Amino acid sequence: MAKFTRRDFLKIGGSAAAAGAAATVINRTRGGTALAHPPSEFHFVAGGEETFVPTVCTLCPSGCGIVARVVDGRAVKLEGNPVHPINLGALCPKGQASLELLYNPDRIKGPMRRVGERGQGGWEPINWETALQMVTDKLQSLRANGKPERFAFLYGETRGQMRPLIERFTQAIGSPNAISHDSLNIEASKLAYRMTQGINDLLAYDLENTNYILSFGASLLEAGRFPQRMIAGLSYTRRSRPVRSKFVMIDPRQGVTGAKADEWIPIKPGTDAALAMGIAYVLISSNMYNKEFVENYTFGFEDFEDEQGNKHQGFRNYVLRNFDLKKASEITGIPSGTIARIAGEFATNPPAFAIVPHKGGLLNGSANGLYTAMAVHALNALLGNIDKHGGMLVQRYPACPGWPAMASDRLAEKGRQAERVDGAGTRFPLAQHAYQAVAERVLAGEPYPVETLFLYDANPVYECPGGANFIEAFQKIPFIVSFASFLDETAQYADLILPDHVFLERLQDDFVEGLGYTGVALRQPVVKPLYRTRNAADVLIDIAHRVGGPVAASFPWGDFEELLKYRLQDVGTDWDGLKKLGVWSVPPYEFTDWGAKGWTDVVGRDRQRAPRDGRFDFYSREMFCYLGDADESRLKELGISVTGDAVFMPHYEPVTLDGEEKEYPYHLNVITLMSIGPHSYNANLPTLQEISGMAALTTWDSWVEINPETAQELGIHHDDQVWVESAQGRVRTRARIMPGLRPDVINLPYNQGHTAIGHWAKDRGVHGLDLMKSHTEPLTGLATFTNTRVKIYRA
Repeated sequence: MAKFTRRDFLKIGGSAAAAGAAATVINRTRGGTALAHPPSEFHFVAGGEETFVPTVCTLCPSGCGIVARVVDGRAVKLEGNPVHPINLGALCPKGQASLELLYNPDRIKGPMRRVGERGQGGWEPINWETALQMVTDKLQSLRANGKPERFAFLYGETRGQMRPLIERFTQAIGSPNAISHDSLNIEASKLAYRMTQGINDLLAYDLENTNYILSFGASLLEAGRFPQRMIAGLSYTRRSRPVRSKFVMIDPRQGVTGAKADEWIPIKPGTDAALAMGIAYVLISSNMYNKEFVENYTFGFEDFEDEQGNKHQGFRNYVLRNFDLKKASEITGIPSGTIARIAGEFATNPPAFAIVPHKGGLLNGSANGLYTAMAVHALNALLGNIDKHGGMLVQRYPACPGWPAMASDRLAEKGRQAERVDGAGTRFPLAQHAYQAVAERVLAGEPYPVETLFLYDANPVYECPGGANFIEAFQKIPFIVSFASFLDETAQYADLILPDHVFLERLQDDFVEGLGYTGVALRQPVVKPLYRTRNAADVLIDIAHRVGGPVAASFPWGDFEELLKYRLQDVGTDWDGLKKLGVWSVPPYEFTDWGAKGWTDVVGRDRQRAPRDGRFDFYSREMFCYLGDADESRLKELGISVTGDAVFMPHYEPVTLDGEEKEYPYHLNVITLMSIGPHSYNANLPTLQEISGMAALTTWDSWVEINPETAQELGIHHDDQVWVESAQGRVRTRARIMPGLRPDVINLPYNQGHTAIGHWAKDRGVHGLDLMKSHTEPLTGLATFTNTRVKIYRA
């Protein structure tokens, strides 16, 4: 009898990835017959006792492929899927720790109804039929009373069909209020891409073919959107090519990414836009930009005259007149010689690209966040690195059949026209989502009361600055439903919990993102559900059918699997093939020549008001369509200090910090570590707690990072207990003296200091967001994370 080992599996994965591989797989069985299978099949069944099932991890946004080894119906080991293009068989500690999520004793075991006061811990188990009838009655009542817009749905990380399903469900009820947490992270960069390139999505990078990478605060190897993909790509450019790329990291904190970079430039927090404009000054004044691309495929570089005969200043003259090296150096704290050198290296080592951060310094409470992202991306346009080898790529997605038209429903149509409860598109004119603003708006009764709230992968009490405002706001919402798998800081204030499966029990699709080319993966159950939980997607379809009428008619699928089969029928493989491999992708990335057929899918595709003419906007016509009529007072209300043509071009906006500098001299930087990551429930996995903070020699706890110069001035020593205090409050933790940060900055790690979730997460460490006040940037609706001043002193 052949013995099938992990080493054998990895060998099989390699042969499966190669075209025309002829290897076979021999499964180990106990009392069964050894069966040979084609190498592309990973869903093995042998003797009914041991199987290998591919799925997709959810513990970070990378979406890495996993293969689960299942013995006697229990998942016992996880490895990377060798044919998944994101991780190619590798698997980070979060993926390896996922079994602790599946078998976690703190999981919610079935539907629960609140007993007594919210937040006091009183719950009683109920059956699914009772729970779903409660929800159905509430939604039917809203519609019967002609107020469907008073339903809101807050949701977190969603990939594949889950996001459009949530949006469709909300719209079918008759509400515009499907509100994503994107305003806490990626919305700033997506908005910048739309205002310049006309693409409302995160762009990808051709890492393997680039020679120079300029990263503005993007912590690629720790907390970026696709850390596994970035690790693989950067490793290739630095070890697997004859020409080694150069990687420059610009950030107030060095961190893992800066330590691995060729050069780390410690910039003053919130001044990245001024640096990007200073680099642009060198490129333009030295004629080191791509003239062919700029002259033929951009708008607003040169001064121009509009259709009414009004003259406008272009990007070239605006940069040359306002952002010379001296000014850029004064703002950023970076020597002018360094700025000039970096600009020269960037221009003379093609292909090169500049990376826009997906969070970090962009979320500083001012319009500077959007303009920073626009300024950084303008550097890519100056070099013509749009859809070029070694440059920026537009993410492609599988071709899916269109969603069927919503059933005719005048009530729902009227409700969908109401103002959104988060103020996106109205109070915050450029916002698509303003997740953190919901609390403030609910408390003010704007624009109407919320009567029913759904929460999916949403923990705003913990993940938003000033999250306690949500606790107060919840008192004004009569009925709250959470799909949480753990009783987190927000779920404990719900009235009803309909617990979702964890990902190892769940069926979902997952679009492959970060490589540019098309791909789809299947997150499928590796074991039967351990408890009385249900896939939230199936629950939404079930509720829609129960509500009945046009709501039910808008969901013609019996369950989520049927919906997935409908939407994925044209991806390039059949359903059985997708289940066997766990992923289907269509490499390589197909570049589009400038101006060729399909170019407007690369530049201009998602513009809503400006021309989709294939021109990159240095002068944002999309933004002009929104703000062209705004007078000076209106611009000030929106946090924009400039007037005239500068409003529509990248520029530097000063950041207003919370706290007087004299009393609070240090800039607070709350950092996300790769080890635990952004998801609240990760803090309740003991393996991740054990490895988090190993570089700081602190695990299972929080710490604060202090520059040695600052520590010496304050008389603080390594491992001292210290208070970190802002105008909003203070927290006590231990000091870690580290040279890899600016003297005027202190760092606090994120995802500790929980007050709920489970016994491994609760009451452990401190929560840096407790030091911040709730604020929403008035132009874009973005949350505020990086505008808080603090002081620090020994406890």
